[in-house]
Amino acid sequence: MNNIKTILLATGVVALLASCGGGNSLESKKAELEKLKTQQTEIAAQIASLQEEIATMGDTTNAENSRIKIVAVAAVTKQVFLHAVDVQGRVDGDENITYSAKLPAVVKRVNVKAGERVSAGQVLVELDADVVKAQIETLRKGLELANTVYEKRKALWEQKVGSEIEFLQAKNQKESIEKQIASAKENLVMYLIKSEYSGTVDLVSIKVGQGVAPGLPAVSVVNPAALKIKADLSESYANIVKQGNPVLINFPDINKSVKATVTYSSKSINALTRTFNVEVDLPNDNDLHPNMVAELKIVDYENKTALVVPINTIQEIDGEKLVYISTKNQKNETIAKKVTITVGKTYGTSAEILSGLNEGDQLITTGFQDLTDGQAIKF
Repeated sequence: MNNIKTILLATGVVALLASCGGGNSLESKKAELEKLKTQQTEIAAQIASLQEEIATMGDTTNAENSRIKIVAVAAVTKQVFLHAVDVQGRVDGDENITYSAKLPAVVKRVNVKAGERVSAGQVLVELDADVVKAQIETLRKGLELANTVYEKRKALWEQKVGSEIEFLQAKNQKESIEKQIASAKENLVMYLIKSEYSGTVDLVSIKVGQGVAPGLPAVSVVNPAALKIKADLSESYANIVKQGNPVLINFPDINKSVKATVTYSSKSINALTRTFNVEVDLPNDNDLHPNMVAELKIVDYENKTALVVPINTIQEIDGEKLVYISTKNQKNETIAKKVTITVGKTYGTSAEILSGLNEGDQLITTGFQDLTDGQAIKF
């Protein structure tokens, strides 16, 4: 400031001298004018330099204010913390069968339609068995004659009339035809497609008059009460995932979630894939269908009173894990405090805190990246 006063005073003196004049000759006035211009240039340069220094010195207060950082905080609370093994599976079931014909034939009658409930043993499809039925009818007529001959031969043999060989031939003929009829009747059953359990017809793939053969799909029946999820897990989870583990199941395609438990965990490891199989029984639900994709979270750890923080708020410096919380200093100013913590398990975006934090601490969740211990903050 003293420099500024000196420059201003010098400027005033120069102006005063200029007004008074230093002589009346033209040469003296020109010389005086050149002198004043030189002084004016020097003074302007000094003014500009001082203005820059003042501007820099004047930012000190703003720089101090800029160290107060804006952050966001959230209270640390006790909550349920879960750790789970994530795996994808598919819906399947032991009572999910697609039936086909047992022998080549033509469809004579379809007794069910898609969506219909059926019971165990119910005939789903009848195939054309006219040839077999005709054969049985012929055999029956032959049996009538064979019975008649047999009865007569038997009566004669009992009266000691006729030869024993004739009696035995008649008996053998009758029994042979009876066996042929029994065999034909068993064969007749093969022309019927029956349901082996109760369920719902899921698909009918044939129609009357169509030729069918073994292996070609005819009717699919599903029992929704017997569906399960099958999944393959890496062998590294063999000592973690066991029968009875809780499971959170999500069906992304239908936006549906259910809870269940692991009902089966294989004791053997597949030598080729290095995986083992797990199964989860599903509740009776008409929204669930075989081969549907399922996302499983098999819970292997649960803490119902854990202190949980977002995992992205945790920083690691020199091997120590730390977070920042909001607190007050002796001047009652809001500042950031660095806290060293012990982390338990992590899952998803959450981390379990074993020590370092207390319930109710104000965790800094936004703006913590460039903080220093004791730095002023506001929110």
